[in-house]
Amino acid sequence: MSARERLERAGGILLHITSLPGRVGIGDLGAGAHRFIDFLADCGLRLWQVLPLGPTNLKGMYSPYFSPSAFAGNPLLLDLESLVEQGLLARDVLDGAPRFPDGHVEFAEVAPFKEAVLEQASAAFRVRATPKQQEALAQFRQEHRAWLEDYALYTALREAQGVAWNEWPLPLRLRAPEALEEARRRLADRIFHHEYLQFEFDRQYAVLRRHADARGVRLLGDLPMYVGHDSVDVWAHPSQFRLDPVTLMPAAEAGVPPDVFAEDGQHWGNPVYNWERLKQDGYDWWIRRVRQSLQLFHLVRLDHFRGFEAFWSFPAGARPAAGAWARGPGMALFDAMLRQLGELPIVAEDLGNITPEVHALREACGFAGMAVVQFAFDGNPHNPHLPHLHSRSCVAYTGTHDTMTAAQWVRSIDEGTRQRFQRLVETPGPDGAHWDLIRMTWRSPATYALAPLQDVLGLGAEAQMNVPGTVDLSNWSWRFSWDQLTDRVSEQLSALTRATGRGR
Repeated sequence: MSARERLERAGGILLHITSLPGRVGIGDLGAGAHRFIDFLADCGLRLWQVLPLGPTNLKGMYSPYFSPSAFAGNPLLLDLESLVEQGLLARDVLDGAPRFPDGHVEFAEVAPFKEAVLEQASAAFRVRATPKQQEALAQFRQEHRAWLEDYALYTALREAQGVAWNEWPLPLRLRAPEALEEARRRLADRIFHHEYLQFEFDRQYAVLRRHADARGVRLLGDLPMYVGHDSVDVWAHPSQFRLDPVTLMPAAEAGVPPDVFAEDGQHWGNPVYNWERLKQDGYDWWIRRVRQSLQLFHLVRLDHFRGFEAFWSFPAGARPAAGAWARGPGMALFDAMLRQLGELPIVAEDLGNITPEVHALREACGFAGMAVVQFAFDGNPHNPHLPHLHSRSCVAYTGTHDTMTAAQWVRSIDEGTRQRFQRLVETPGPDGAHWDLIRMTWRSPATYALAPLQDVLGLGAEAQMNVPGTVDLSNWSWRFSWDQLTDRVSEQLSALTRATGRGR
C-alpha cells in the first residue's frame, strides 16, 4: 500500500461476491454488490475484501483458488438483471427461474441454469449488438488480446474435448499452428461466446468499481500464487511450469510439508513454476497478471507470499513429506514489477511457516503483512498476532476465509486459551465474545482491520467459508440475507469504527 494509505486507519469486511444475496441462487456483480458497498460506506467502513474472481466451474471445482484461468472473470458472477435491462434476455427468463436456496449456493444446480441463460444473452448480443457495442467489444478484444484469445480458444476446446488439455490430440496439446487455426474456424461460435462473457464481466465490474469509488470504499482483491494444471495458463505457456516432457503432467507439485495441522503435509496438485524460464522472459506473465489485478482492485492480497522466497515442492505422485524447500524468485521478481508497474499496493499473505528470510523479502518489497487475532492466544508473549504487537504496516483480521468463524472459535477453544483471551479483553461486552474479538482487532495499531461478515453476524460452524484440506460440498457456498444486516449490526459497526479512528 502507498505511503499515504498507510496513514489512514480503516476498517472493512471480508465477503466473497458469491456470498451476497441474489435471486438466482448466487451473489453477483449487480444490485446486491452495489447495496453492500452502500452498507459499508454507511457504516463508515472503507474496505471490502473479496476472494479471487476467476472462473471456478471446471470439472465441478468451485473453489475460487482453483481456476482454469489466471486472467479471466467468473461468468457465474454476471448479473442477469443487467442483461434483461440491455434487452438481451426476456424478463420471463428470470421470472421463471427455479427456486434456489437463500442461505447457500447449490453450485451443481445454479451453474447449469446460469450457463444456459448466458448462452441466450450471448446469442442475442451477437445479432442485436449496436455499432457502439460492437466497437466496445472490438476494443476489449484488442486490449486483452494477450490472454483473451488463448482463454476463449482453450475454453471452447475444453468443452469440445471433454478432458484435460494434456489428453487432447497431440497437435492441439502441442499447439501446432495448423491445428489451432482449424479449431478457431470450427469453434468460432463458442469462441465468440466466451469472449463476449469476458467483455460483459469487464463492463459490469467497471460499473461496480465506479460505485465503490463514489462511496469511498476500496476493493481488496486476492491473487492466488499457483494455477491449476488443467488451465489455459499451463496449456499456453508450458515451458513456464515444471512438466514431464512426455506426458505434459506436472513433474513436481506444490504443497506444504508435514506440520501440526497436517501430519502428512498438504498436496495442492498445482504444478510449480519454472522460475528460470520466467526470469528469461523478464517475468512478463507475472507482471501482466499483477497489472490486471491492480486495474481491478485498489489493493491486492498476494496469497502464499512465502512461496516467492522458498516453496515446498515434491515429485508428482509422491507424498508431500518426500519434498524439499526450493528457492523462489525472491526480490528479482518484485524488482521487475516495480520497474514496470511502480508502487505496488500489495498485502502479503505471510501466515504459516514464516522464516526471517520471508519477513526480510516482504519488508524489502514494502508490502503489508497479515495478523490473525484468533492465532494470538497460545501463551507466547511475543506472538506477533497479539493485537498490541501488531505493526502499523500490517493488516489485522479477526479470522480469514480458512479459519473458524469468531463465534465458532470462541466455543471451541480450551480453557487456557479462553483465559488468555479474556485477560486481554479485560471488560467483556454485552453482545458476545465474537464482538470482543472484533473490538480487539479494530483497536489494533494496524492500519487496516478486517472481519469476515460471518464474525460480525455472530454465526457458527454452518457459516465457515472453507475448511482447509477438505472437499466438502459446503465449502465456498455460504450466503447471507439482507435481514441479517439489522439496524443493531449497523449501529455497532458504525460506533466501533468511529471510536477506533477507522471511519471517515
